[in-house]
Amino acid sequence: MSQLKKALFAGILTGALLSLQACDNDEYTISFTPAVVTIIPTADNAFVMQLTDDITLFPTNLKTAPYGQKEVRAQVLYELESGSYESGKADVAVMSIDSIRTKWPVNDAGSDNDRLYGNDPIEIVRDWRTVAEDGYLTLRLRTRWGRTSQPHLINLLVNPEKPDVLELRHNAQGDVNGQMADALIAFNLNKLLEGKPKTKLTLTWKSYSGQKSLEFDLAARGELPLGTQPEQATAFRQMD
Repeated sequence: MSQLKKALFAGILTGALLSLQACDNDEYTISFTPAVVTIIPTADNAFVMQLTDDITLFPTNLKTAPYGQKEVRAQVLYELESGSYESGKADVAVMSIDSIRTKWPVNDAGSDNDRLYGNDPIEIVRDWRTVAEDGYLTLRLRTRWGRTSQPHLINLLVNPEKPDVLELRHNAQGDVNGQMADALIAFNLNKLLEGKPKTKLTLTWKSYSGQKSLEFDLAARGELPLGTQPEQATAFRQMD
């Protein structure tokens, strides 16, 4: 579990984040918890939300999987049901869900990488949305956007000879001017990591200031949910 999510969940359990807070005029506001989760549909068309490797959230106010039988990463706002947390499980009320473009990695094509996947610069923003957990790598990305209707294509390349080194590729499709803006994307690495213990992976990418890399630890989920597939589309959208 990321340090930030540990802190957030500790705050929940102590009532620091989800308590009713009195104002001077006796009005009350509720602080909801933001999180990145995996939306996992179940056999009865319901769903659960995997918050971390070891915490599963059960929505009490939404009974139907919001994306059908697709398993996707998503941003959510939720409220913990009082006294419901026990042994890595918690009942929650979901205030909002916004799906994140969720993809499988692709095979490294060697000398054809530039042609197939582009070689435009991009930045990775290090905040709570950039996280490796539940067999997924979720990234908050930043690049230049000129024509907002023009899709930018993002792919994560896996080289079979070096499966522990992943390369992020960005194809702006000529949309290389304009202001800097952010987007979210997630990659399902469960198949790559299946049968392995927690593995140290290296991510490389071309930034606006040159080549960069970061290391992260990730393990596959114990069992993949029945009948689920992530979205296959390659475009990702600018964050609101």
